[in-house]
Amino acid sequence: MAKEKVLVTSALPYANGNIHLGHLSGAYLPADIYVRYKRLKGDDVIYICGSDEHGVPITITADKEKVHPKVIIDRYHELNKKAFEKFGMSFDIYSRTSLPIHHKTAQEFFKCYYDNGLLIEKKSMQFYDEKVKMFLPDRYVEGTCPRCGYEEARSDECEKCGSLYEPSELKNPKSKISGETPVLKETSHWYFPLGKFQERLQKYIDEMNKRYGWKENVLQYCKGWFTDGLRDRAVTRDLDWGIKVPLNNAEGKVLYVWFEAVLGYISATKDLSEKRNDPDLWRRYWQDPNTKYIAFIGKDNVVFHTIIFPAMLMAWNDYNEDKYILPQNVPANEFLNFEGRKFSKSRGWGIDVIDFLEIFPPDPLRYTLAANLPENKDTDFYWKEFQSRNNGELADILGNFINRTFAFAFKHFEGKVPKIGTLEDIDKDMIELLDSYPEKVGNLLERFRIKDAVFEMMNLARAANKYFNDSEPWITIKQNKEKCATTINICLNTVYTLAEIFEPVIPFTSEKIFKMLNAKECNWSECGKLKLKEEHQLNPPEILFTKIEDKVIEEQINKLGVVEEQTQQDEEISIEEFKRVKLKVAKIINAERVNKSDKLLKLQIQLDNEVRQVVAGIAKSYEPHELLGKNVLIVANLKPAKIFGLESKGMILALDSDEEGKVKIIEVDNSIKPGTLAK
Repeated sequence: MAKEKVLVTSALPYANGNIHLGHLSGAYLPADIYVRYKRLKGDDVIYICGSDEHGVPITITADKEKVHPKVIIDRYHELNKKAFEKFGMSFDIYSRTSLPIHHKTAQEFFKCYYDNGLLIEKKSMQFYDEKVKMFLPDRYVEGTCPRCGYEEARSDECEKCGSLYEPSELKNPKSKISGETPVLKETSHWYFPLGKFQERLQKYIDEMNKRYGWKENVLQYCKGWFTDGLRDRAVTRDLDWGIKVPLNNAEGKVLYVWFEAVLGYISATKDLSEKRNDPDLWRRYWQDPNTKYIAFIGKDNVVFHTIIFPAMLMAWNDYNEDKYILPQNVPANEFLNFEGRKFSKSRGWGIDVIDFLEIFPPDPLRYTLAANLPENKDTDFYWKEFQSRNNGELADILGNFINRTFAFAFKHFEGKVPKIGTLEDIDKDMIELLDSYPEKVGNLLERFRIKDAVFEMMNLARAANKYFNDSEPWITIKQNKEKCATTINICLNTVYTLAEIFEPVIPFTSEKIFKMLNAKECNWSECGKLKLKEEHQLNPPEILFTKIEDKVIEEQINKLGVVEEQTQQDEEISIEEFKRVKLKVAKIINAERVNKSDKLLKLQIQLDNEVRQVVAGIAKSYEPHELLGKNVLIVANLKPAKIFGLESKGMILALDSDEEGKVKIIEVDNSIKPGTLAK
């Protein structure tokens, strides 16, 4: 079978914090397993990743610590790189978007679009701090909410009452950088016309899905974006930290991080070319139509890798002869939660990878995560499950079989592979099973069904234990040594196959097993054969997995933080005051985005026999199509308000924002009639 040329990327982790277990399950471990498998097949593979090192959150962290942003990115780049190395990630390169090669690459893409008249320049009003001479992002401005009087509201929304408003409506605005009162000042930005590419993107995704079978969750996410219609997206912003816009009239402007970060895959491959002293390496992958490009991500990055990045590459290809390939597949995973809740650094809920690996070896973690990947729905990491998989599967099934086999080989056959004798049906069945397994597991990995592949790997270990038990070598060693020798020969060759097929998942353990076998890994196509020669000398065995005691797990569970209870006393109101608030059920019958706002949705709601318009700040939490037909609770007797020039008559109730700033509307069963009063 001909070799495949495969380019694999994993989403660039943001250099503003440590990698945690959820990150591993989303974009990194699945990719590493796939890459290791493809290498064992002999395919031509490179695996690209690196740190995403620009954007406002990094500058905010730097401001809090009173250091330059480079201090922050250097810290987390090194910490995450070290964590990935200890975890066993097999990147060909772990690069950085702060490198000159990345800045140059991103500027080349921008200039290509600009020079060919693709970009659209638009003007808007934004707060400007005259003392520090910079435009202020929303989170850098604080003032008094024009609706409820909350004194720590942001420039465009109030976290306390949920109101959204024009920046000009904010009372007593203050810059969080200088403390001075900012002014509203006109600024201009360049926009990428994403809508122009919608038809081509739909055809591209349809074709890729028909040929290679994209995951349903990815397809549905794309469908939602297309249903709403793609719109222009700003590719620049006013900020000091970032990649300078390569135009003479763009002082103080940088490329928006969403635009340049995805180009980090290309610049990282160029970085690899330089490090290997092979100038054309990056072109051989990115600009060869025969390359198979697979982009591994978490579900929060789907739009960037299925719509935005492909559109950017299409735009480049329209104007240049050196054309880039587009992703053949984007196997995005859902989210991994921790003990039933989302990872939360501020509440001490979860554990970072680097801290985890100070306590436990990497392979039990790799196996546990791989066996429970959130491939089609969110899953959870539980400490008890980690203990159970380590003790009950890795130690008691896989480790036990290998230990029993080696113990017999050293006690009765001088630590050598014994000669194989006459095969009985039980032996033939085991040999046939061995021969079938590489293809079975390989087919699952090729289709990114990694969790199923891991299940089958352990099933082979289960079958091996059964074969050992049913063959009863402890009896045949006394009654028929030739038969016992046959059993141990087949068991040792099974150990060889197990080491090979488990290598993508638990590489450190497989390396130990190959050392014990005094053998090297083989090509995947040769796996499953009886490769160990008779009389081959083995090395002494070692313990592969140490069981984890209950007290160790209990200690970890006890370390978990507790969600902070609200310490501030809520203001008390009378029952009469509460009765004045009319909460009613309403059905959302139409939803659309508000022009020039990335946070607002304009909703038409059915209430009794009346249709009302409500403007809600939930655009970052919901796509318009996701809301159609839902029954929600609204404050029905709220005074009408003007938001972004639109009348809003009512307020939708939602649960407070999570760690990512997303809210969850309070849904009501669809059997409840709109207009029903909630008491």
